[in-house]
Amino acid sequence: QVQLVESGGGLVQAGGSLRISCAVSGGTFGSHVMGWFRQAPGKEREFVAAIRWSDGSTSYADSVKGRFTISRDNAKNMVYLQLNSLKPDDTAVYYCAARRSRWIATVVDEYTYWGQGTQVTVSS
Repeated sequence: QVQLVESGGGLVQAGGSLRISCAVSGGTFGSHVMGWFRQAPGKEREFVAAIRWSDGSTSYADSVKGRFTISRDNAKNMVYLQLNSLKPDDTAVYYCAARRSRWIATVVDEYTYWGQGTQVTVSS
């Protein structure tokens, strides 16, 4: 059973940076795609970024392209999301997710495994 545990969220001022992490356990992940999603109060969960574990190919939502970077550490079984140039609109609970597939997906329902989320709050 794949388990995902996020950490690293917090309060940051607009324009600041933060790195959130996802510890992945419960199997081997060479055939998986890892994703980050976020959900703001009163809004639906939305795609942020994804990475294919095998070759590091990435995909980003337009709203974060150029500001956020997703990466993985094969040796540590960790996935990271570096958040730069943060805006108040980036405030949300950020979730790590996994799907057993070679194809990167941007839809919530395509992901099978989810973490509990980590809160990121950006003050203006």
